[in-house]
Amino acid sequence: MGKYQWHLFCLAGFGYTCDQVLAGLMLGSTFWGLGADLIGRKIAFNTTLLISSIFGLSAGGSPNFLAACCLLACCGFELGGNMPVDSIIFLEFLPSSHGYLLELFTVWWAVGQFIPAFALWGLISNFSSSADTPAGECQRADNMGWGYLLFTMGALTMVAWILRFFCFNLQESPKYLVAERRYSEAIKVLETVAAYNGTTQSLQVTDLEAVEHNSPIPNTTQRKATLARATELVNPAATIDHLRGLCATKEMTLSFFMVLLLWGMIGMANPIYNSFLPVYLAIHGAQSGDKRIPTTYRNLFITVICSIPGTVLGAWLINVRKIGRKGTLGVSLLLTGSFLFAFTTARTQGTILAFNCIISFTQFTIWGALYCYTPEVFPSIHRGTGTGLAAAFNRLCGLSGALITTYSGFTNVPPYIGAAMWLGADLLSFALTFATRNKASL
Repeated sequence: MGKYQWHLFCLAGFGYTCDQVLAGLMLGSTFWGLGADLIGRKIAFNTTLLISSIFGLSAGGSPNFLAACCLLACCGFELGGNMPVDSIIFLEFLPSSHGYLLELFTVWWAVGQFIPAFALWGLISNFSSSADTPAGECQRADNMGWGYLLFTMGALTMVAWILRFFCFNLQESPKYLVAERRYSEAIKVLETVAAYNGTTQSLQVTDLEAVEHNSPIPNTTQRKATLARATELVNPAATIDHLRGLCATKEMTLSFFMVLLLWGMIGMANPIYNSFLPVYLAIHGAQSGDKRIPTTYRNLFITVICSIPGTVLGAWLINVRKIGRKGTLGVSLLLTGSFLFAFTTARTQGTILAFNCIISFTQFTIWGALYCYTPEVFPSIHRGTGTGLAAAFNRLCGLSGALITTYSGFTNVPPYIGAAMWLGADLLSFALTFATRNKASL
C-alpha cells in the first residue's frame, strides 16, 4: 500500500462525498458502469464530477422549480455512475491485504452527508421563508437557502474535479488493461505507480500472458480499439455481451443474481423507512415535537454524525477471520431490520432521534460492506457493468418501495413489508456464493 493508493483513496472518495448531495439516477449507474467496461475507468473517473458540478452550479441559479428539476436530473445522471466507477478503480489499484479500505471508503459517503447536513442547518435556517408565510407572498429572494446550498455543493464538486484532473495523474486500471490484452500498457502503469510510491515492480509481459492463459474466466467479449468501442455505449448488444460474461459459469450466474437481489431488497426496504415511518409514528401517537427548521436540521446533523463510526466498525469487521464481508453484511442487516421494526414503538422525540442515530450507524455498516463485496466478486472486464446494474436495480426497487408507501394507505402493511425485505436480505447475505476476504479481485 503506497502513496499512490492513499492519494487515490482521498480523490476517489471525493466522488462519494458529492454523490450524497443528489441521488444518482438509475440510467447514470447503467450508462457509466457499462462505459467503464467499454472505454475504460479513467475517462469516467475524470468526466463525471466535472459535468455534475456544472449542472449543480446551474441548478443553484434556476429561475423556477421545473428548471431546477431538469438540471438536477442531468447532474444526477453523472453522479449516478460515479460511485460504481470510484469503487472499481480504487479496488483495482488496491493490494488484497488492504481490502478493508474499500469498506472504509464509504466514510467519504458519510462525509458527503455531513457537509450538506451542516450547510442545511445554517443556510435553510437563515435564508428561507417562515412556514406561516401566506400563500403568494413568499418571494424568491427570501427563500434562497436551497440555491445557496446548490452553489456550495456545486463549487465543492468542481474543486474535487480540479484536484482529480490537475493535481493527480490517474493511470488507467492495470486490471482493465490486462482484460483488454493491452499487456505492455499495463506494465507501464505498474511501473509508473511503483515509481510514484518510491519502489519498483518486477512483472513482465510474459507473466501477464501466463495469468490470462490460466484464468478460469472465459473471454466472451471481443476486444476493439477503445475509441471505436465508445459507440457501443448506445448499443444494446454491448450490454448483452457483458451480461453473458457475468453469467459465464453456473457459479458466476448464481452469484450475479444473488448480488442483484440483495441490492434490490435493500433498495425496496429503505424508502419504507425514509418515507412511511414518520407518517406511521404520527398516526400512532408519537409526539410531534419542535418542528422549527433549525431543530429539524440539527437532528439531521446529529443522525449523520452517527453514520461515520458505522463505516469504521465495518472496515474492522470485514477483516475478522470468521466474519468477513458476508458476516458483516448479515449482522448489520439483522440489526438494522430489528431496530427499524422496534422503531414503530417510538413515541417521544428523544426516542425517535435515538433510533435514527442507531439505524444510521448500522445502515452505513451495510453500505460499506455491500460496496466492498460487490465489485470484488465480478471479473475485471465486466466489473463496471455488474456494479452499475446492481446500483441501478437498487434504485428501481427503491421506486417500488416508494409506491408501496404511497398506495398502501395508513395501514401496518409497509412496516411489515420492510421488515420482510430486511430479513430476506439478511438470509441472502449468508448464502452468497463467494467469500472475498484476503483474496485478490478477479
